[in-house]
Amino acid sequence: MSLRKVPEDLSPITTTLDLSYNLLFQLQHSDFRSLSKLKALILCHNRIQELDIKTFEFNKELRYLDVSNNRLKRVTWFPLADLRHVDLSFNDFDAVPICVETGNMSQLETLGLSGAKIQKSDFQKIAHLHLNTVFLGLRTLSHYEEGSLPILNTRKLHIVLPVDTNFWVLLQDGIKTSKILEVTNIDLHKSQFTSYGSQQNPILENAKTSILLLNKVDLSWDDLFLIFQLIWHTSVEYFQIQHVTFGGKVYLDHNSFDYSNTVMRTVKLEHVHFRIFNIPQESVYLLFTKMDIENLTISDAQMPHMLFPMYPTRFQYLNFANNILTDDVFKKSIQLPHLKTLILKDNKLETLSLVSCFASNTSLRHLDLSENLLQHENDENCLWPETLVTMNLSFNKLADSVFRCLPRNIQILDLNSNKIQTVPQEIIHLTSLRELNLAFNFLTDLPGCSHFRRLSVLNVEMNLILSSSLDFFQSCQEVKTLNAGRNPFQCTCELRDFIQLGKYSEGMMVGWSDSYICEYPLNLKGTQLKDVHLPEISCNTGLLIVTIVVIMLVLGMAVAFCCFHFDLPWYLRMLHQWTQTWLRVRKTTQEQLRRSVQFHVCISYSEHDSAWVKYELIPRLEKEDGSVLICLHEGNSDPGQSMTEDAINCMEKSHKSIFVLSPNFVQSEWCHYEPYFAHHNLSHESPDYIVLILLEPIPLYCIPTRYPKLKALMEKKAYLEWPQDRRKCGLFWANLRAALHVSLLDTRGTCEPQTFTELNEVFRGSAISLIRTDFL
Repeated sequence: MSLRKVPEDLSPITTTLDLSYNLLFQLQHSDFRSLSKLKALILCHNRIQELDIKTFEFNKELRYLDVSNNRLKRVTWFPLADLRHVDLSFNDFDAVPICVETGNMSQLETLGLSGAKIQKSDFQKIAHLHLNTVFLGLRTLSHYEEGSLPILNTRKLHIVLPVDTNFWVLLQDGIKTSKILEVTNIDLHKSQFTSYGSQQNPILENAKTSILLLNKVDLSWDDLFLIFQLIWHTSVEYFQIQHVTFGGKVYLDHNSFDYSNTVMRTVKLEHVHFRIFNIPQESVYLLFTKMDIENLTISDAQMPHMLFPMYPTRFQYLNFANNILTDDVFKKSIQLPHLKTLILKDNKLETLSLVSCFASNTSLRHLDLSENLLQHENDENCLWPETLVTMNLSFNKLADSVFRCLPRNIQILDLNSNKIQTVPQEIIHLTSLRELNLAFNFLTDLPGCSHFRRLSVLNVEMNLILSSSLDFFQSCQEVKTLNAGRNPFQCTCELRDFIQLGKYSEGMMVGWSDSYICEYPLNLKGTQLKDVHLPEISCNTGLLIVTIVVIMLVLGMAVAFCCFHFDLPWYLRMLHQWTQTWLRVRKTTQEQLRRSVQFHVCISYSEHDSAWVKYELIPRLEKEDGSVLICLHEGNSDPGQSMTEDAINCMEKSHKSIFVLSPNFVQSEWCHYEPYFAHHNLSHESPDYIVLILLEPIPLYCIPTRYPKLKALMEKKAYLEWPQDRRKCGLFWANLRAALHVSLLDTRGTCEPQTFTELNEVFRGSAISLIRTDFL
């Protein structure tokens, strides 16, 4: 933005106003009068030249005021009782802008100042204030009165130095000022710090600083040596140098460093860069490893090696991350009996078993070997300390064999981004393991927990898992948190239990359900697992068998009921007979149809069944189109012929013969036909010539043994059964019509039509009467 004045349309309820990075050069008393709720005002990086604090007299709730990085040359103070943060750093003041009114701001916690000259008298005005942070952002520093900084009463002092500054004096005074001292922009590359420090060789008294932070440092190795020697005998316990660059010639004897009488506990060097200089590397390494301290960090220093003294040291924490250390570091004996934490992240280590041999002589509890080139072969022995509980082996080249090189008492294990395909069964039981990270590997199945009985957190994200194993559900009962997202799941029955687990376990599945998506089969690709429905019956073989058996039983019972209630067997027999008859008719030859006959149908029955024949059978036959000759055998003898001869004569003159069977017919009439069938064997030669109608049931035991042909026909069920239920008669007549089907065009030429007015008018008293009627 490029505002040149404060906007006038600001909301009266504004609480935070940021007008930084504009072109404001002057503030008016009316600019903020309407903002009674304003609590934070940011005016940094503008062009303001004068500031009157009274401008904010109507902003009673103002707590935070930042006017840093402007062009301020003069400030008029006004006591704002509730103001807690004021930043006037990086401005153009000739002297530090502090007056008596500044000392009246009792709530002030953070004060940012700047000035080309720093004098004791300036800080005397605020010496009674208990400040949390004083920030000196200096653009230039032409004069510093020694002893000025210790006058301040602050917990933290942060100084940003301009170029060509007497860092040595400010460092000494700063250590006497606050508990936390931070100094930024230290450029000693062209300074005379080494000669000045070696001449003075001061011993600091009344030191207050316990935490010393140096940022953006450019100095020689001798300068660094002297800084360490200076603070080594002070109250400093924690010393950190970040973004440091070394270079230049070496003049001092580094073996003269005095390591005695120190309270130093932690030294950290981070983001170290080297210019070309001639110094033995052993001097660099041993300068730090001989320090009698607990914590040492040298990270991002492109350090290829590290040496330790031959005697035991009391290091408890070592961090050599982001270097280029190789296996050579562990090829010499290292005595670190008190070591608890070792971080070797992002180096060039290759052999895991070699690291384990080094660790076995320590008291390690936490080990970070991530982002290396580690591998392990099955025949290599690993000796880990019993105390090791946390290990990070992520981003290496480890395969399945790594599970044979793990500490027995490990509790938290990170193996993500390796080359693991499965968890072998032949490994030791890690009974203390609680968290296991196997993300970004090549697992094809959820691992079981038979070797990790106390596992509560499992991460298998981004593998090649298609389905869950039965072993997982049986052995991983203690798992409370599972992250298995972003795997190519195959949504089949094998995954059903896993889907149910995700749906009904509240908070257990990390990333459920957005990260759990089907990859296979193709018709479900892209579907979230929570939307996949796999019925129990399709996945449970036992349940499916039981269901099929139950359904078959129900169907069997239904069929039995239908057979009993609707006489289904009768329908089936009749349908079977109709089919067989239809097939026989289609196979009948024209020669068979043209044989010499006088009648189309011969009907034989008992006198007791004559009513059914006259009132049921004959009327049905008369309803059909066309003409046919019917020969009725009523059981009366014709003079001059026996009844048997009349019956045989009637059958031989007819194309088809109908026998109406009943117990009465079997006992009185069949005796006339049995000899004929026995002689001619017609029941076998032409089974479609005879049509049997069973008018009433005839048990086989009721058929006399002298009628073997009838018994044979009955056993074959080669008959039409007259139903007792009138509703079934339609099928009976259909079967009868099919059995009597004759092509009239083929037979009419051989049968001359005759007309009879009454049933017994001709051949009265005879066993045969001829009637002309219509054929079906």
